[in-house]
Amino acid sequence: MNRNNADVYIAIGDDMTCTKTPHPILSIENLGITYPGGIEAIRSTSIQFQPGEFNVLLGLSGAGKSSLLRALNHLVKPTSGNVISAEFGALNNQRILRQHRRKTAMVFQHHQLILRHSALKNVLMGRLGYYSFWRSLLPMPQDSLKIALNCLDRVGLADKALTRVDQLSGGQQQRVGIARALAQQPTIILADEPVASLDPSTSEKILTLLKKICAEDGITAVVSLHQLEYAKRFADRIIGLSDAQIVFDAAPQQLDNKQLALIYEQPASLTKDETSTDIERLSTQKNLPHKTATQLEIA
Repeated sequence: MNRNNADVYIAIGDDMTCTKTPHPILSIENLGITYPGGIEAIRSTSIQFQPGEFNVLLGLSGAGKSSLLRALNHLVKPTSGNVISAEFGALNNQRILRQHRRKTAMVFQHHQLILRHSALKNVLMGRLGYYSFWRSLLPMPQDSLKIALNCLDRVGLADKALTRVDQLSGGQQQRVGIARALAQQPTIILADEPVASLDPSTSEKILTLLKKICAEDGITAVVSLHQLEYAKRFADRIIGLSDAQIVFDAAPQQLDNKQLALIYEQPASLTKDETSTDIERLSTQKNLPHKTATQLEIA
């Protein structure tokens, strides 16, 4: 899905405003996140995500990328505002949140796999949301097993189904993470820095795979990245964040040096030859508290 005519957000005071587009799969309205100690992670923000769109959240560490992404399934609970699913409505009670999480898969930077288990057992974890607690204690039914094996095949790891995860490479482990996400049969995939711990060659393969699968299945993706070159190459739409607010929202082709300076908090003198690595080296790092997957309250 191409977003050459994407809306650009305009900062007005502490609020972000935008022109609404029809039939979003997921929306946030006036969402704000403030951590203990008064640390403002996201200022009041409204934004919509369209079906089948590959969205990249781009910005420095501490800009608010992970906080915004994790708020989309309440892994980080917003301080104010609402997250609204087109299918289930506002995420304002546990029943709706469970339904939304079942169809919203997560891919993590550090994989969040059980290392002593096989790749297949880890992928089957993606099916747990479809069963009651007591049923999940029993062996998975054949239909879920077939789904998990098919997901491993799609990421090129069918031959590793019975291999322990701790015997796989970092790139293979991330592919298991993607297969686990696919096993949920999601409409949305949230990927929080999915290639940050991988080498450049493996990173490109992982993002190529993720983009291909999302395009084939019509899955909406929201992916947080540091790397400018990957964002420009893979995104249908780039959402740039800086200082807890959205400063850019458009197609990659519309990202110029002036916009990069806003996102990376640098003077507007970046050249086309400067890479994201150069920008990261110039930038100061900010640290915001955030919840890990293991701290998610199972609804």
